[in-house]
Amino acid sequence: MSAIALGMIIFAYLCGSVSSAILVCKLARLPDPRQHGSGNPGATNVLRIGGKAAAAAVLIFDVLKGMLPVWLAYSLGVSPIWLGLTAIAACLGHIYPVFFRFKGGKGVATAFGAIAPIGWDLTGLMTGTWLLTVLLSGYSSLGAIVSALVAPFYVWWFKPQFTFPVSMLSCLILLRHHDNIQRLWRGQESKIWKRKKTPRQDD
Repeated sequence: MSAIALGMIIFAYLCGSVSSAILVCKLARLPDPRQHGSGNPGATNVLRIGGKAAAAAVLIFDVLKGMLPVWLAYSLGVSPIWLGLTAIAACLGHIYPVFFRFKGGKGVATAFGAIAPIGWDLTGLMTGTWLLTVLLSGYSSLGAIVSALVAPFYVWWFKPQFTFPVSMLSCLILLRHHDNIQRLWRGQESKIWKRKKTPRQDD
């Protein structure tokens, strides 16, 4: 079982290391997301520089590369703690991709995909939390931060055996958003809607 678990962790990391933002932008002949916009190779930045279709493709791929390794590990009978480490490995791959010089995104969509196999009820609740936060505030980063904060409590309510690994995953997401937290505190974070209406102010 330990060999299977180790293999799944490595597989998850490699899946996470495939940067969909960079690949989608190359295929669509869009600017490199690492060098334009916020510089973050994620769906939100692709939305700013490439539009909704490209951002949707990135979002779906990022969710799937977190979801599929965890689902596969679950089907192989991996224990909850190793499932959690598999999920973390997928996010670490996204954040520190071996195929792209270890410079990746913030792992929100991949973390969401990794948590999704726990249950559709939890998935729906997490989706609602993110959407409600973003719609009320206009900040994509705040939606990710709030979702990461409440995720362990949601998991504890539905499936408490996954609380510890999900808590570790939430801590990783929060650490990746430390710059966003500081900008939110200072009132310097940019809103999605404002960027779309006044693109000249993005640079």
